[in-house]
Amino acid sequence: MRIGTCLAGAAAALLALAAGPAGAERLTFQHVTLIDGTGAPPRRDMTVVVEDGRFVELIPTARAAPPTGRVIEGRGKYLIPGLIDIHIHLAGSAAGAMPGGGPTVDRQAALEALASYLYAGVTTVLDVGNNPDNILPMRADERAGRILAPHIFATGNLVTYPGSHGTGMAVNVERWPEARAALQAQFDSQHPDVQKITYDDEGWGARPLIPILPRDLLQHIIEFYNDHGVRTTVHISNESRAREAIFSGVDSLAHTPAQGPVTDAFVKLLAAKRIPVASTVTIGDNYGRVHDHAEFLDQPLYVATMRADQRAELKRIAAAGGETALRGSPELFRRSWRLYWQTQTPILQDNLRRIDAAGGIVAAGTDASNGGATHRELELLAQAGIPPLRVLRIATLNGARLLGRQEEMGSIAEGKIADAVLLDADPVADIGNTKRIVLVMKAGAIVDESRLPLSGGPQRRRYDPGR
Repeated sequence: MRIGTCLAGAAAALLALAAGPAGAERLTFQHVTLIDGTGAPPRRDMTVVVEDGRFVELIPTARAAPPTGRVIEGRGKYLIPGLIDIHIHLAGSAAGAMPGGGPTVDRQAALEALASYLYAGVTTVLDVGNNPDNILPMRADERAGRILAPHIFATGNLVTYPGSHGTGMAVNVERWPEARAALQAQFDSQHPDVQKITYDDEGWGARPLIPILPRDLLQHIIEFYNDHGVRTTVHISNESRAREAIFSGVDSLAHTPAQGPVTDAFVKLLAAKRIPVASTVTIGDNYGRVHDHAEFLDQPLYVATMRADQRAELKRIAAAGGETALRGSPELFRRSWRLYWQTQTPILQDNLRRIDAAGGIVAAGTDASNGGATHRELELLAQAGIPPLRVLRIATLNGARLLGRQEEMGSIAEGKIADAVLLDADPVADIGNTKRIVLVMKAGAIVDESRLPLSGGPQRRRYDPGR
């Protein structure tokens, strides 16, 4: 009965995702350059028709029938799929939330963070670890159309071993089969879209060693969720643990190994098994970037999506040398953590370049809670030497693959959910042009930025529907 009920719930969620907004209008983009997210070369002077929340026709404009419904002139513009961030932790609750308790949820902070993604052209997010009282109501409200937000996928609580990475926001289990009851309770109450497990004994950077989930228990957990129709993703930080997780049956990696250069054998393993890996370069890059180049916070995207006092406080911390405490020691943060990531980030970038070049599936994820971070992730991937056209695939179709939703979303193709971003500059020439947003469309509806509850205050609508 439980499995049947949950499968019915999963089917209902898919229908909610696929359906466009009530009364979604017919839209025709004409004379647009189409970059479909598959890695195929751009197609110029195309007509793209959207109806009932789906892409229904892609055709050269010269061959298209006279348009009906609203027409959007695309000369000099570029249509890409909506961006996907497959590793976020939504703001609105402290990280130490325990199952069944924890801090008061700040709903407004969560709504503002979600608005930042839509404003940045991110139409789908996967939250991979949060206070369920924060993320799950947001997921329900988004699917019911009650809030302005990207498509939300979520794990709810993590699963790990007591004292291991993320233990404070996790269902903690110690042995099998005793763990089954706790996992079933989490599944029944939270209906995770993807389940995140942590498998990391740390001991790197400024972190001491901690307990780790036993490998046999890891395999049981993966099998449990797969038997319930749920894909799994695992937090790792090095190649050794990543290999163990892959051979235990995990469906994706929530990070790419960053502790050192990965071996050629590992690169080939990822390509052979088609295991998607989240990029998550931004989270380490931020430590040095805020310290050395805090002026990035004055970019329009951050001004719109962060409060002025938040940006000022980050600049103050940067000017002071990095006062944010790590495990109670500001000195440790200043002297170790920032320097560690300044060393390791180029290594992580090169790991990602090699994985992508070998045919592995890299998917864009930030480990953050702001749409601006997604664009920084794309910049870092391009700086790693990954061609912009492939970076766009990493930020769209590959994210859908990690979710197991590539048949429904992630690229511009007939029959798929109509998530897209219209740009006024070529992102293949410069990946930074993904920030040159004319309009954002989610499930066939053009986002009205003036209605978004953005932290930086009200913003004007970028696309005038009266034109």
